[in-house]
Amino acid sequence: MVVVVLVMMVVMVVVVVVVMVVVVVVVVMMMVVLVVVVVVLVMMVVVVLVVVVMVVVVVMMVVLVVVMVVMVVVVVVMMVVVRNCLNPGKGIYIIEYKGRGYVCAKSDA
Repeated sequence: MVVVVLVMMVVMVVVVVVVMVVVVVVVVMMMVVLVVVVVVLVMMVVVVLVVVVMVVVVVMMVVLVVVMVVMVVVVVVMMVVVRNCLNPGKGIYIIEYKGRGYVCAKSDA
């Protein structure tokens, strides 16, 4: 009878130790999974930030190209107006801004 009780106690202790080891392993695996999920989320945030920065850079480049095209158009229009205003011997002409754009006008001087 004493041997049976001792064997039962040893079996109980072994079962408790095995259960504790399994619980510890499961907790460690859950921590590893949590760390992996956090790393994946951080990488996704970094990727989103990189995409946002690239979009901002592309938009800035497009705006820069549009501004340069507008400046070139304005310079060409001004050059055409200035060339049309250069009439030697016909008085002094100046460039005035009328309702729709720059035009040549006779100066009062």
